[in-house]
Amino acid sequence: MRAPRVVVAGSANMDLVATAPVLPRPGETVLGKDFAMVPGGKGANQAIAAARAGASCAFLGAIGSDSFGVTLKARLAASGVDSAHARVVYGSSGVALVVVDGGGENTIVATPGANAAFTSLTEAELSTVRGADVLVAQLEIPVETVTEAALAARAAGVRVLLNAAPARVLPAELLDAVDLLVVNEGEALTISGRGREDRGALLSMVPRAVVTMGDEGAWYGDRDGTSVHVPAFKVDTVDSTAAGDAFSGALAVAWGEGREMVEAVRWACAAGAACARHLGASVSLPQRAEIDALFASAA
Repeated sequence: MRAPRVVVAGSANMDLVATAPVLPRPGETVLGKDFAMVPGGKGANQAIAAARAGASCAFLGAIGSDSFGVTLKARLAASGVDSAHARVVYGSSGVALVVVDGGGENTIVATPGANAAFTSLTEAELSTVRGADVLVAQLEIPVETVTEAALAARAAGVRVLLNAAPARVLPAELLDAVDLLVVNEGEALTISGRGREDRGALLSMVPRAVVTMGDEGAWYGDRDGTSVHVPAFKVDTVDSTAAGDAFSGALAVAWGEGREMVEAVRWACAAGAACARHLGASVSLPQRAEIDALFASAA
């Protein structure tokens, strides 16, 4: 079977993570314990997730001309992602400054850096989108760019998966081009204005929707009348940071392979659970064999 062609238009960030006994108050300096520099960003994470899950994957986005950009591009390449069209923008890459205390609470300052410069797609970028089986996008880049990519995909008959995170009210032009919306419960509430009791409100906006619910699994619904709760896979969770990105990347692969949608969501749930068994963000995204093994264990 031919590997599905997945194109991800999204963000790439360098996460600078420090751990400390307590979070500093304004004007206070505290002595930290550990530090890690972790390549991330929802776009880069989902591209890596799709590649590891079995896709032929290309990443469209912008990275800085700094050393972080070199590391981000190297991580994409090492993970089998085609980053030939990733722009290099003079200045800083996207950066997230994260401090985590002993109880797991954190403070985060995120600066978009080069991600904010990912605007007005080039013809080469649009051609890459048109050659995909599935376009995957998120909202950590300008929404105008997401809309442009989605419209190009729709015109070319390419399916569009939008992971609408971070949540915001979405323009009608973008929603009209989305085939599958993936959100968590908080994002669903922001987008539709309706809570768990009325997930079907999302289907007045898009033809198919998935709402992820952490250790409760996921809900899938479509305009053909399907409304299904897909249970979570039970694992010993170590770090759920990138589980949502693993889910979205794997779902794009399963959809591109032509799997029936409920099965595709179940396989994506297995990917998210497999990811949560490991510490770290992009480093924890699972390979296809690990997803398949966990998926088969619950068959």
